[in-house]
Amino acid sequence: MSIDFYWRLPTHGCHSSVRRGSYDRGDWSPISPYNQSPGLNRDGQDDGFRYIDHLAEIANAAEISGFIGGLIPSFPNTDDPWVISPLLARETKTFRFMIAFQPGFLNPVQAARLSASLQRATGGRTVYNIITGGGGPSQLWWGDSFSHDDRYGRTTEFLDVLKGVWKGGDFSYDGRFYQVREGGLSPLLGSEPLPEIWFSGSSDAALQSASKHADYYLSWLEPFDQLTEKFARVKERTAALGRQQKCAVRVDLVARPTEEEAWRDIRAGFENVSDETRARWRGQPTDSVGAARQAALKPTEAKRYDELIVGPNLWGGFNLLRGGPALGIVGSYEQCAAKLDELISRGADGFILAGTPHLEEAYRIGEEVLPLLGRSASALQQAAE
Repeated sequence: MSIDFYWRLPTHGCHSSVRRGSYDRGDWSPISPYNQSPGLNRDGQDDGFRYIDHLAEIANAAEISGFIGGLIPSFPNTDDPWVISPLLARETKTFRFMIAFQPGFLNPVQAARLSASLQRATGGRTVYNIITGGGGPSQLWWGDSFSHDDRYGRTTEFLDVLKGVWKGGDFSYDGRFYQVREGGLSPLLGSEPLPEIWFSGSSDAALQSASKHADYYLSWLEPFDQLTEKFARVKERTAALGRQQKCAVRVDLVARPTEEEAWRDIRAGFENVSDETRARWRGQPTDSVGAARQAALKPTEAKRYDELIVGPNLWGGFNLLRGGPALGIVGSYEQCAAKLDELISRGADGFILAGTPHLEEAYRIGEEVLPLLGRSASALQQAAE
């Protein structure tokens, strides 16, 4: 079975080390002794190098290192993935661009035309990461006040319409959120392949929408038994609709030659976490079920890094070192590969991996971890049976 591996592209700046919390790669932070700031020289003058050039370096590193493509995140503090993707497509050859977006902020007919044009321009390298938003103040930043379940209902209708107009002909739709009369792409655009859909969300409403439309159901890493149960539930729901769906995991790794070195970096990073950072990630309002599962690990309350070790080579404090999911994998190259193999044996068909800094770690994970996959898969599969 082929497993697709994507890398994550930091569209919000990047850290130069997991040991430091400042965004000192890119022009997202002021120039400082540690900050390599694309666009500025040491005198603070424009040097003609833009952050997109740094992202291109990461995309090339990931492509060279065996990753099929890269996730381009979308948050209030990031560049826009729809703009970033075609720019990076010119810098790579086969690299796929997984565009994260919330369907409610685009008209589905325009999104179909936009996507088909991008498929045509890049040779079919567009992938969707459908996100529906976590509610609370961050959702209102986008001007979106819809309730949790309504957002997923809107997402379902969005994908109904997008797929409908992509098929061509005269497509009409009369839904709660969208109405279309005799819509459809031109034959030239409609002949392009529909982008693969990776779908995020852990609630029942999310799983219902995912089972209808997604090619991959994507989850943050969770305790393995919990994740196994979720994957089984997703695949069962999809099978009931006469479809097959793959499952994938988004996870950060700290992989080093030895386990001791990996935990040494985690400890240094944890000890550099400021009180301001803890306060920022403590108790943020959200109606996201996935975020609530991560918050249950309570990383902001830990006094020592080892209080957040939740299992062999699993650490629950990554969101203190950077925004995003709390749980990640820490260990030697062999141990990290074994954890990925175990996830495959538990139903994972794909991965979005990340490491800090994204440029160097794309090479490291690609060269040192990915080639080890499969060596322990048979033993893990036998154990699972």
